[in-house]
Amino acid sequence: MMKFRFRRQGTDPQREKIKQELFAFNKTVEHGFPHQPSALAFDPKLELMAIGTKSGAIKVYGSPGVEFTGLHSDTTAVTQIHFLPGQGRLLSLLDDNTIHLWELVGGAPREVGGVKKEGVIILQEVDSYSLPGRPGIESCSATRVTVLLLLRSCDLLCIGTEGGGVYFLELPCLSLKDNLTLPQDQVTQSLPDDYRCGKSLGPVESLQEHPQQPGKILIGYSRGLVVLWDLSTRHTEQLFLGKQQLESLVWERSGNLFVSSHNDGGYSVWPVTNGNTCHQQPVSSTVPYGPFPCKAINKILWRTTQTGSPVLLYSGGMPRASYGDRHCLTIQRDKEHVTLDFTSRVIDFFTVHNVEQEKEFDDPSAVVVLLEEELVVIDLLTPGWPSLPTPYLAPLHSSAITCSFHVSSVSPKLWERLVNAGRAQQGRQQAHGSWPICGGKNLAPPPKQQELLLTGHEDGTVRFWDASGVALTPLYKLSTANVFHTDCDPCDEPHDPSDDPDMQQEEEWPPFRKVGCFDPYSDDPRLGIQKISLCKYSNKLLVAGTAGQVIVLGLSDERSEHTVDVSVVDLLQDREGFTWKGHDRLEPRLKPPPFPPGFQPQVLVQCMPPASVTAVALHAEWNLISFGTSHGFGLFDYHRRNAVLARCTLHPNDSLAMEGPLSRVKSLKKSLRQSFRRIRKSRVSGKKRPIATPTSKVQEANAALAEQEDVAPIQRRIEPRSADDSLSGVVRCLCFADTFLRDGTHHGATLWAGTNSGSVYAYALEVPGVGSGRVCERGGAGESSVCVEAVLGKEIQLMHRAPVVSISVLDGRGKPLPDPYEASQDLSIAPDMTNAHSVLIASEEQLKVFSLPKVSAKTKFKLTAHEGCRVRKVALVVFGSTAQEDYSEHTLVCLTNLGDMHLFTIPGLRPQVRHDCIRKEDISGIASCVFTKNGQGFYLVSPSEYERFSLSAKVVTEALCSVQLDRPLEHTPASDGSTTQANGTHKNQMGQAEGQTEEPPIALSSPLMDPPLSSPLMDTPLDSPLSCADLTLDSTGEITVEDVRDFLTTVDEAENNLKNIKEEEGRSTGILIN
Repeated sequence: MMKFRFRRQGTDPQREKIKQELFAFNKTVEHGFPHQPSALAFDPKLELMAIGTKSGAIKVYGSPGVEFTGLHSDTTAVTQIHFLPGQGRLLSLLDDNTIHLWELVGGAPREVGGVKKEGVIILQEVDSYSLPGRPGIESCSATRVTVLLLLRSCDLLCIGTEGGGVYFLELPCLSLKDNLTLPQDQVTQSLPDDYRCGKSLGPVESLQEHPQQPGKILIGYSRGLVVLWDLSTRHTEQLFLGKQQLESLVWERSGNLFVSSHNDGGYSVWPVTNGNTCHQQPVSSTVPYGPFPCKAINKILWRTTQTGSPVLLYSGGMPRASYGDRHCLTIQRDKEHVTLDFTSRVIDFFTVHNVEQEKEFDDPSAVVVLLEEELVVIDLLTPGWPSLPTPYLAPLHSSAITCSFHVSSVSPKLWERLVNAGRAQQGRQQAHGSWPICGGKNLAPPPKQQELLLTGHEDGTVRFWDASGVALTPLYKLSTANVFHTDCDPCDEPHDPSDDPDMQQEEEWPPFRKVGCFDPYSDDPRLGIQKISLCKYSNKLLVAGTAGQVIVLGLSDERSEHTVDVSVVDLLQDREGFTWKGHDRLEPRLKPPPFPPGFQPQVLVQCMPPASVTAVALHAEWNLISFGTSHGFGLFDYHRRNAVLARCTLHPNDSLAMEGPLSRVKSLKKSLRQSFRRIRKSRVSGKKRPIATPTSKVQEANAALAEQEDVAPIQRRIEPRSADDSLSGVVRCLCFADTFLRDGTHHGATLWAGTNSGSVYAYALEVPGVGSGRVCERGGAGESSVCVEAVLGKEIQLMHRAPVVSISVLDGRGKPLPDPYEASQDLSIAPDMTNAHSVLIASEEQLKVFSLPKVSAKTKFKLTAHEGCRVRKVALVVFGSTAQEDYSEHTLVCLTNLGDMHLFTIPGLRPQVRHDCIRKEDISGIASCVFTKNGQGFYLVSPSEYERFSLSAKVVTEALCSVQLDRPLEHTPASDGSTTQANGTHKNQMGQAEGQTEEPPIALSSPLMDPPLSSPLMDTPLDSPLSCADLTLDSTGEITVEDVRDFLTTVDEAENNLKNIKEEEGRSTGILIN
């Protein structure tokens, strides 16, 4: 019978202190491009840029590493943002008609890396205002704000409304000045009778202050009327009787003329003279892309230059019939004319130019364009007006992200080679100008190590990002599409940067030029990257895709023309009765184009059937790769170009695995049958279960294995699985390890594989020359006689049949084995090969440690005991202490489907802390989470943004910055140590004790608070992950819940393994042995 001995100890104060020095949860930075941007502003004095989003977030950016984030209390779209230049203040207008004042205020000093940082600034909302409505039915629409204008004195805010009235707010107190209000009726009275005609002037579309005469405001109404209003005398100076619906206005710097844009795709130039009070016609009126009907010019800018020819910039205006669906911005100067063609909608744009009054000309140096999916900066000083590379705000989702991989402690040599490869890609496209948004000062210490974040994309590209600091900077882009024939094949000719559409204009009208890198359309969905693995010591990269393609790439600094070796691995072997109904494989090119410097493909392994690759493993020291799909897994020696192993994991009912993710031939009848099975199973599993004896458990397991279709509900102590039972053959994880599998005295290379049905396969590998470098040329004499061999050593079947999420081998000290090359090149502490090893197997339901080589259970922890959560991601992380420089602990980090993080000691599996990290409704965020080796992590909070978080008290990457303001800097109370993230989640500042921060009033949603690290947590159940009590599991006499098939043990060892189930001596060794 089962015997469990639990030993509860009191809370150890010393251990609690150590935990506080090791663990602390912080959400720190949001990398990438803001999701659904809706407003843009620029402070020319502080050189800061602000972006507002539809979710109510405001993000302020300066030089790389300078970032501030604020969040309105309501998830209402930000429609306009305006800086108070030089003051560190900004105004935001929301879609709910409220105006909010934000300030950059001084935060409490913080200690970073042992150094106290003063002058840290945060963004904080200080006031808000809502324009009161008039009594009557139409009060809401009449006072709805349409446009804001901040006067240069920064003490008055002009508010244009939908009802045509103009109101004035005193700043910074946000109080209404009733005596300055300008109702539309007052303007109407000054109009000529023939223009009045009883029609309303419409909403106020634009407000612009005179550039040379403060207090004179240009007011543009939707109907086309433009009024020059003198605020001091409160009367109309001049009228401009436009007859076309108005979109926007802009002054020329001297104030002698202004330009209006209209909804017919044209713009007009109006003179401003002292003698004439009423202008019937403009000086000139132009429809640049006429004569056929055109779309509206939404915004126009007129900038003067020393050369004499002004720079004209405007968005929209395209011919409605031919190019009405294009998103364009036009730049004109003299005879130069470029129509920038974007792939997403233009939200807003501004120019970086001279704003000092003593300057005679604007002389714009750059134009910054905010698009719906990216930010584009055009250098106006360089001939050809090229785009500037962005040091941050790069669109992560230029093609949809499908997977990610993090590499820490990258060597300077590899880093330099990647940077050079990225520069070679840019070629002559790179502009000479500097990044124009360069305000503020980054106070964060330089990173101690270089970190890479690799993202795989739907279009078959892998992008390399500098993830060392706050700014996520693009380094290099690798494309795998040129290895294959696709529906839209790239040209086979070598790529010349001068042929790039970004560098030349097409001979057509309008003169379009493709700009930006956001391209959501994939030539072929089969190109999508599913798995990535990089060895930073050998510079080998493994990339696997949707159509079963597995590519091994090597890093080269030179352009290369070579053919890629292709090998086909049949994972079905000789299985009969299975027919692949999914997509075809990608056909490799017989003569691919020359490969540019960077990672270049060396070997292509094609899995058959061409199903999506679900797991990969790379061991560069052994020159081996392993890969798995929904049909099985394979082992390949890329040095000798030969397949070592192919193992099919399909079961008889795995017909759904033959249809593929892109297939449309699923049987409706079969889907209905499976749905009813799940419903029936859920009803049965909900009933009261009888008390089972050990004998009955063995019989139930035997019956389940014989049936091979549905696990008996009585075995399950949680809800039935939602995963399709017919996908049980999916390979979930693969792992290489140098450990003990044959016996306890001889260690060697092994391969471990876990599947969706709870099966674990362990293979003993014979790798020639392990430890001797295996440096030899391909095709050498006797190569076939030294091939790698694989022999099945163990086969483990978890009784609960939950998918195996992760497999890790621990050395004699209970530490994870080092990565390839780390031990042989003395880059890490050598593993303990004298004491017995163990293997940590994490399934969706429990964590369990088995001893090796006999695979007997040592310790386990069942997470399903806590609210039925399931394991989604697992990582082994090193946590350093903030108190002792040389103290660290290896910890198991576990992310569940509820979005919470559980931390366990290894190999004891004692729970340490738990944090709510991701909303449980955010399924894509949980699926995209990736951990670093030093206690940080990333997950997607939107298609274009990574949220960075830290579980470590020592390693935190967050924005620490200061700004030199024109006003005295106010400081927040020292107790206020929390801010909010743009996605509405809570963020604890570094150095703050967990659980001591109350939710700020401007949070979007209630944050999931973390328990205090110092809490003894004695109120939680003993079997809960929240319990910190010492749990010791005695498995003496236990009937285990695993089926272990040992293919390498002797007869004596097999008999010894059966000693605890004497009553079952007559059955085969394939079922339920200890």
